[in-house]
Amino acid sequence: MSEHDQKELTHEERIAQIAGMIKDIKFAMLTVSTDEGHLHSHPMTTQQTEFDGDVWFIGSRKSEQVACMRARPQVNVSYSNPGKGLYVSINGTAALVEDPAKLDELWSDFYEAYFPQGKTDPDIQLIRVNANGAEFWESDGKLHTLFAFARQKLTGKGGDDLGTNETVRL
Repeated sequence: MSEHDQKELTHEERIAQIAGMIKDIKFAMLTVSTDEGHLHSHPMTTQQTEFDGDVWFIGSRKSEQVACMRARPQVNVSYSNPGKGLYVSINGTAALVEDPAKLDELWSDFYEAYFPQGKTDPDIQLIRVNANGAEFWESDGKLHTLFAFARQKLTGKGGDDLGTNETVRL
């Protein structure tokens, strides 16, 4: 898709585009900024909810990650599906949310390993990331494309058919 085509997409179409890319990816990396200004990433389980401009996670109130989001809510969420040659990076603003109905929607037995008291565990913290924008890369996922991409980055030559890279505002 060309840059011209991207500008013609509606807000809803852009969200649907990103939703289609990340819907089957089970884990994401959530990056926060620490007190020292360092970037720190943590693996998070993605929720089985349709991406609508928000990304939801369940975390621990006592975690350094939640403390960092409380102080500096600008975060990044990255998704990777190397087998399909798909990479998505979403930047946004984290909010620490108290919403029992949303917790019911997101909860699965998987979380009992982390929260032994179940959904009533006082350590549970819902995290909503409101997406500001996203960047994605798509290729055929084949090794020759990855080598061509690396060659293009190192030498500035070649790379006519490396796939798609786009940035979208959400």
